[in-house]
Amino acid sequence: MGDFGVIADVSSVVVSALTRSLSDLGQGRMEPPRAELHDLSEAVQTSPPKLTVFLYEIAEDPASRNRPPVRSQPPDPPTTRRPPMALLLRYLITPWGGDQETQHRMLGRALQTFYDDAILDGAQLSGSLAGGVDSLHVTLTPLTLDQKSWVWYAIQKPYRLSLNYEIRVVDLDSAVETPVRPVRSRIIEGTATP
Repeated sequence: MGDFGVIADVSSVVVSALTRSLSDLGQGRMEPPRAELHDLSEAVQTSPPKLTVFLYEIAEDPASRNRPPVRSQPPDPPTTRRPPMALLLRYLITPWGGDQETQHRMLGRALQTFYDDAILDGAQLSGSLAGGVDSLHVTLTPLTLDQKSWVWYAIQKPYRLSLNYEIRVVDLDSAVETPVRPVRSRIIEGTATP
């Protein structure tokens, strides 16, 4: 079940997965790079080197629309709730700091991490996602150079080499429950025959 904090929880899961995977890139000579949630509106501190995780778009998953209402399970009083809103979260992952070789290693490790484990579930999930049956599907989403340039233009920063990932389906539960009244009696009226 995903409450209103589910978007922040997904971002935390992504940052944690990337930070774990970057831990062995320090090689003793420097502090290992780490991942950081960042909106890129301000300068990124580059010591130690970082992979910024920037959530730049939230969209509704069109394939998950028109799901049936969710009914409460006994022994709870009978209620229905609108189906969860299925979200797609799009992230820009960008290396900062160190030399070009270090930045390329960080990108390579991010690619490897989400290629090897493209479905985040179980113990990897935290917050409102923890302990549930939800899973997050992580997909490298190709963007043309023009599309990437527009993203960088929109945040008024010069273009940087980056990765674009899409995470689906993130379920945002409805907060409105409607009580269901059980049928207590019924009346069957006969139809007249001509």
